[in-house]
Amino acid sequence: MHTEARLGCSDAIAPRPLAELLECPAPVVALLNTAAQCLSYEVGDSVFRQSGECQGLYLIVSGQFQRRTERVETRLTLGPARAGDLVELAAALGDLRHTYSLIAVTSGSVLMLPIDALQRAFMAHPPLRMQLLAELAREVSRAYAACCVARMAGTRRRSPAIAE
Repeated sequence: MHTEARLGCSDAIAPRPLAELLECPAPVVALLNTAAQCLSYEVGDSVFRQSGECQGLYLIVSGQFQRRTERVETRLTLGPARAGDLVELAAALGDLRHTYSLIAVTSGSVLMLPIDALQRAFMAHPPLRMQLLAELAREVSRAYAACCVARMAGTRRRSPAIAE
């Protein structure tokens, strides 16, 4: 049996296609398309920093990026971000403060939907916020499942041989 099946993971927590997440009426699509900015980064560049003000919602277009955070004077690597990843939903939908830093590991580009355009889109089409909140919930569920798999792999032990 697969580990995911044992943990109760299903397609319900699988990432949704971006087109589905941003599905909204034509005027809202036009607003977001017009506001979108393509930003380029070189190795070591910071897309955003932990605790900094969130400027928008980010979609990795190309390259590889690393999520990093500092907690109680300890630097933690949270994992990679690759092309197609939508990052910092929590900041864009929450208090507009980044919970981690995103650093370029290779040269790459990011599409940013500025926060003011995103908020106008939410006002024009409220279901958009709910679609993104649902994706954030799936993201949290995927992270939890990954932690459970890692924990199970780290604690797996062999059964002692039975003496005959």
